[in-house]
Amino acid sequence: MEALHEEMPFDLAFHPSCPLVATSLITGELNLFRYAAESQPERLFAAKAHKESCRAVRFVDSGKVILTGSADCSILTSDVETGKPIARLEDAHENGINRLVSLTETTVASGDDEGCIKVWDTREQSCCNSFHCHEDYISDMTYVSDSNQILATSGDGTLSVNNLRRNKVKSQSEFSEDELLSVVVMKNGKKVVCGTPSGALLLYSWGFFKDCSDRFLGHAQSVDTLLKLDEETLISGASDGVIRLVGILPNRIIQPLAEHSEYPIEALAFSNDRKYLGSISHDKMLKLWDLQELLNGQQLVHDDKPGEPDSDDSDDDGMDVDMDPSSSKGSRSTNTSKSSAICLVINRGGYLGVALWIYIDLQMTA
Repeated sequence: MEALHEEMPFDLAFHPSCPLVATSLITGELNLFRYAAESQPERLFAAKAHKESCRAVRFVDSGKVILTGSADCSILTSDVETGKPIARLEDAHENGINRLVSLTETTVASGDDEGCIKVWDTREQSCCNSFHCHEDYISDMTYVSDSNQILATSGDGTLSVNNLRRNKVKSQSEFSEDELLSVVVMKNGKKVVCGTPSGALLLYSWGFFKDCSDRFLGHAQSVDTLLKLDEETLISGASDGVIRLVGILPNRIIQPLAEHSEYPIEALAFSNDRKYLGSISHDKMLKLWDLQELLNGQQLVHDDKPGEPDSDDSDDDGMDVDMDPSSSKGSRSTNTSKSSAICLVINRGGYLGVALWIYIDLQMTA
């Protein structure tokens, strides 16, 4: 199932109980679709939500309203039935809003272009927490309910752990030599996995966030979005347009699942019943995939061979202890070339890592 947008979508979110999916567009538009098996998604409305790009969308209040964040610094709540505005915070942030994440039924977090994170009470429409630990845009966030903490990744190349009870930054990693683009928590809370522009997945051990404990070099291009499937596996969306099933510890690309014709994957999400995987891409397409069919390998994908290991099967526990890094912070770059990625591997992984990287790159470009 698929639906074409007039312009590029930035984010998508599924309704918590109904077969509805919302998308936010670069034009500031909010779209709502109804989906059903064996038919194309039906667009229920397309509303102009923001003056500038609408970068983030989430359902809140049990799905009664849709929350959107924009580059115009505003947060808008819209009626799920009509798409009409209910309330707007014009200057929710001093800079453009890049991410939204739901925390509880009544709280959400937003992250902006300058690294600020704010937590909002949706009933009172007021800010109840704020964190200012990053120096560049907030690329992704995930909520850890057990410890009531927000994990955030940033373009400044660091991962932060933000404690909501104490309203303070509990921990922050050293500069990772690359931007961090996406984040998920795996292995029953023991591992945190981050995607990077070089294609490497960085693994952090819980409680030892200063430096990563492992690097997995299974992707040849930027890993822009990650979605946790279970404690052992995740689904990645990369800038080569391929959606992959990835195993974590042992680290390996299990199989390619689907693709967007070589266009970068912008976002991934599960439907409320986890029957469908939703994806959006720079091809302006919303695609809804039958998740079981994907996992059974029934989609034709032109990609690397499934099930081929790309990294060591065991985590190096000796790297789990926080230590002072030997090098200071480097300069940030939004585009990491293949040559610089190979240099990074030499520094971190030795010649075996380089051989694996070159092999994977050749396989992808063959």
